[in-house]
Amino acid sequence: MGLATDLLNGIVSLVISVAITVAMADDDGGPYELSEVALAVAITGFLSGFFTSYFAK
Repeated sequence: MGLATDLLNGIVSLVISVAITVAMADDDGGPYELSEVALAVAITGFLSGFFTSYFAK
């Protein structure tokens, strides 16, 4: 299992989080651009999936 499984879980979490965020985003022209929000969600999604898998052992 090891590090490869943790990385895979992080990547899966990243993809799901970004896909849902981009699909649900509206174009109201708020204070943040969609690319900025997607990047923030990508970072937090990856870290959440990675560390959840890492510490769940």
